Amino acid sequence: MTDRWQKVRLEGCSSSWQQVFSGVPQGSVLGPVLFLIFINDLEDGTTSRVLKFADDTKLYRSVVNHADHAVLQNDLDWADRWQMKFNVPKCKVMHYGRKNTGIELSYYMYDELIEEVCSEKDLGVMFSNDLKVSLHCRESYSKANRMLGLISRTIKYRHPTVLLNLYKSLVRPHLDYCSSVWNPYYIKDIELIERVQHRFTRLFPEFRSLPYDDRLRQLGLWSLQERHNRTDLIELLKLVKGFSGVPLNDFFHRSENIATRGHNWKLLKSHCHCEARLQFFSQRVINRWNSLSQEDVDATRERTDLTTGSELAPI
Repeated sequence: MTDRWQKVRLEGCSSSWQQVFSGVPQGSVLGPVLFLIFINDLEDGTTSRVLKFADDTKLYRSVVNHADHAVLQNDLDWADRWQMKFNVPKCKVMHYGRKNTGIELSYYMYDELIEEVCSEKDLGVMFSNDLKVSLHCRESYSKANRMLGLISRTIKYRHPTVLLNLYKSLVRPHLDYCSSVWNPYYIKDIELIERVQHRFTRLFPEFRSLPYDDRLRQLGLWSLQERHNRTDLIELLKLVKGFSGVPLNDFFHRSENIATRGHNWKLLKSHCHCEARLQFFSQRVINRWNSLSQEDVDATRERTDLTTGSELAPI
């Protein structure tokens, strides 16, 4: 940032040149790296946990009494002490946990009350305070359905190759994005998501009289539920093989009992007291993973096709 100057131009009028001593130059190749360096010490001086991804920051801790609330509020006041200006209307507070009833306290930044919400979008996924995924399923369904409607109205040449490519590139990504986080488990949510693909397979007049499963076979597609289950298994395989930057021990523990039938990478499944926890990625995938064969677990990156996600036989 040495010897850099800038000015602002608005509606034909320009400000005077001012020297720039810090910041991140926009549009440069090194911009993202410089930005990460610039915010690397963002949480210094706080005692709560901080999650950062680009310009999204989350501050959290367990709050069971007023002392914990005071600590978290003090960490929020850190922004004022460091003269770091956040856009308070864009900041939200969300309370998680069944034991939170009665102790949902308010939080402030720069003496301005932070809005409390029951749901919020984070990195493209809708999260709710009950940890259920129905809200994100409805939003994904709405986006994918609108895009499919656009294709149906505007594309007149309905050759299977053309429509399949449009569906896979414009519609299905809305239903697949980050599915390891929000894989639906309620029948109503599964059927809602699957309804988009039902509608797509009926775009072909020659297939309309066939059952849904036959239509999928004719088009070489999987059901969305099968795709989401496959994504869970591939994500776990990436953790086991070290292809992911997330440590395996953060989510899973390997079983020490290797005398049982099956492969030698069995995982332990912990006891869960609530259904939301039981349906987390770290729990729901274990039974399917433990039922795989040794050949599947020893699969290479090429066999599982982790990069292209093409329609392979189920693992």
